[in-house]
Amino acid sequence: MALEHAILVSLAERPGTGYEIGRQFDRSIGYFWSATHQQIYRTLKKLHTDGLVSFESVSQDGRPDKKVYTISTEGRKVLSEWAISPTPMQPLRSDLGVKLRAAEFGDLAAIIGELKAHRDEHLAQLTLFTRFQESYPEPETLTGRRLHQYLVLRGGIRQEAGFIEWCDEVIVALERELSDTPSSRSPQST
Repeated sequence: MALEHAILVSLAERPGTGYEIGRQFDRSIGYFWSATHQQIYRTLKKLHTDGLVSFESVSQDGRPDKKVYTISTEGRKVLSEWAISPTPMQPLRSDLGVKLRAAEFGDLAAIIGELKAHRDEHLAQLTLFTRFQESYPEPETLTGRRLHQYLVLRGGIRQEAGFIEWCDEVIVALERELSDTPSSRSPQST
């Protein structure tokens, strides 16, 4: 997905300034597609040049005018076409996976430590997503935008839970390997 599409989704939900779109990325969209505020402003300029968004300048006292962006008819058309286009399977790219493949060449205890740190980060993310889920008390009654937001959130929850489960499996296996290696045994046990 291109950042352009994520911004068009945001503007289709509600018009906003670059700053407001950035805040929405910080609070929701950014958990699934990240972008810096600088990237957002640069992309808004391109979307405007391409005719996919328009803006209204709003004057502010003692500050520069702000631009409130709205998705254009052409932008809605592009977003609609993109939403139904096939999405290719995303290849798995994982630095952590490659490090795990290289575990025999490194310090196994350090690799276990890194896996534990990743597990903790994903657990924090899962906790956050689970808290977000509380704002959907009756998911079976949801429709439209709220249902779509909920389903994306559920995907994030399942992804984080799966990653945590995998980390647990790897940590147990590597700790077993570490305890079985001759260098980890005390001199009396050899």
